[in-house]
Amino acid sequence: MAKQQTFGDKLKKKKGDDKISVKVVKAYRSEIGSTRFLEKFVKIDDMAQIDKVDVNR
Repeated sequence: MAKQQTFGDKLKKKKGDDKISVKVVKAYRSEIGSTRFLEKFVKIDDMAQIDKVDVNR
């Protein structure tokens, strides 16, 4: 039996949420000198705002 609802259909059901969800990855050095990564999902209004996103540890 085929699925009646796709994942895309589920996303379309949210009304009033016209923001774009993006994943921001920030690299930083740990105390011992290795590179660590901090990942966070944020919602923005426009892709031009991607430079203004602040992700802190």
